[in-house]
Amino acid sequence: MPDSIDASDAMIDNWTQRLEENAARYQALADRMQGQTVTERSKDGTVQVTIDSRGLLKNLVIAETAAGKRMAEVSAQVMQLVQRAQARIPELLQQAMIETTGTGDQAAAEIVREAQSTFPEPPAEPAFPEPDRVRRFLPEDTEEPPRTPPPAAPPSAPQPPRRRRPVDDDDDDDDFGGPILS
Repeated sequence: MPDSIDASDAMIDNWTQRLEENAARYQALADRMQGQTVTERSKDGTVQVTIDSRGLLKNLVIAETAAGKRMAEVSAQVMQLVQRAQARIPELLQQAMIETTGTGDQAAAEIVREAQSTFPEPPAEPAFPEPDRVRRFLPEDTEEPPRTPPPAAPPSAPQPPRRRRPVDDDDDDDDFGGPILS
């Protein structure tokens, strides 16, 4: 019986040692990833983003030259750059895994697969039409459908001509009703 107890103790010690080694490797992987950041810059250099290893935005720089762009274009550029940066996280994780846990570790490989599904490749860059240079904010520019004119009133019977008051030449006490210049 003493041999089986000694063998059990050795087996438990061996498991404990492997668990401690794995924990140390995973901690090294976590420490390595903790300080990692990814920076992406737009082609024209007007927008730059930096994200951390969890995919969170850590820095955003918009150059003064972006002031001439439409805000919809700048915000779309920011989102595109964040997605591009996030899509690089699985690659960083893969490299850190090779350096710390090795390529044969199934748990680390699952972590990389999970990162790939969380941070997929970004969609193609959107194309923006040339902006309108003149913007008018008039009532006809609203989104409301055009109003149709009300239907014309049906023609009514012709009105009899108005009669003019006869001019009375005998009334000299006022100057109303007669010629202005005399």
